[in-house]
Amino acid sequence: MTCYLIRHGKDDDTVRGGWSSAPLTEEGIAQAERLALTLSQDKAAAITALFSSDLPRAMQTAEILAQRLSLTVAALPQFRETNNGVLAGMKNSVAEERYPGLYWNTLQWEEQYPEGESPRMFYERVCKAWQSLKADTAQKAKGDVALVTHAGVIDVILCIEKGVTYTNRAPCFHIGNAQYVCVEI
Repeated sequence: MTCYLIRHGKDDDTVRGGWSSAPLTEEGIAQAERLALTLSQDKAAAITALFSSDLPRAMQTAEILAQRLSLTVAALPQFRETNNGVLAGMKNSVAEERYPGLYWNTLQWEEQYPEGESPRMFYERVCKAWQSLKADTAQKAKGDVALVTHAGVIDVILCIEKGVTYTNRAPCFHIGNAQYVCVEI
C-alpha cells in the first residue's frame, strides 16, 4: 500500500506559519487544482482514503483533492505543523521585532516556542501519529491513501521511514507546495 504524503498549496508567506489559520493564496489554490488533476489522471494512483491536517491551508488543499477524487476528507489534527504558539499567524515583521532571531531552526531540542512546542515535542507527536496511521490504514484501507500535511511533518515522517536522524536545524527532505512523495506502508 502506498501513502501519498502531500504538502499543502502555497499560503501567505508574510506571516509565520505553524498553527496559523492563513488560507491558501490564489496561487496555492491553483497548485492544489493542478495536483488534483494530476492524481485523478494517474492510473497508478488508487487513492481510496484521504486524510488531512485540520489547519485551513491543508484542509483547503485536501478538499480540492477530495472533490476531484470523489473522496471525503478525514481531519487529523495530530498531523498539524509545529505549534509555534503566540507566533502563529503573526506578521513576519512583528515577529522579528517582538521575538528577534526566534525561528524553528534556532530552538534547542527541548526549547519551546512561547506557548508552543519544542522540537522534541513536535517530533514525538508526529512519530506517534504516523505509527498510529500506519497501523490503522494497514488494517482498514482497501487501496492507497493520501495525507495532506505540512513540510515539517513530511520531513519527520521521511526521517522515520528512511532511518535518518531528525533535526530542526535544517530540513533533511525538501518538498514544494502541492507536491507529494510516496511512502510504502
